[in-house]
Amino acid sequence: MLLTLHISAAIWAIITGTIQLTARKGTAQHKFIGHSWMLVMVIVAVSSFGIREFAPIIGPFSVIHLLSLWILICVAASIYFARLGKIQRHKGFAKGAFFGLVGAGIGALAPGRLMNEWLLGLF
Repeated sequence: MLLTLHISAAIWAIITGTIQLTARKGTAQHKFIGHSWMLVMVIVAVSSFGIREFAPIIGPFSVIHLLSLWILICVAASIYFARLGKIQRHKGFAKGAFFGLVGAGIGALAPGRLMNEWLLGLF
């Protein structure tokens, strides 16, 4: 159940994050999708802490979990700076969260990882 939530949320986060990076900024659509994206990013990051790793480095956690922590920091900072009207900082932290998500996704798909085995097993 947790893994399904995590993967579904990650897919939605990649789709909406890509839209946010490429679409026009400051519109009602940007704000609506942005709220959805920030919420789903928190779901992805928090749910990752319930997924145990094969190669932990700190207790049961791996480097990917450090990216989850980074994402939570970036999401909080991005919201904070957007509310202050400091749009360049908002933009920087939003991009930081998105690239943290992409980095964690690439790490999850690396050879020897469970997601890699599942995807390659489909073909």
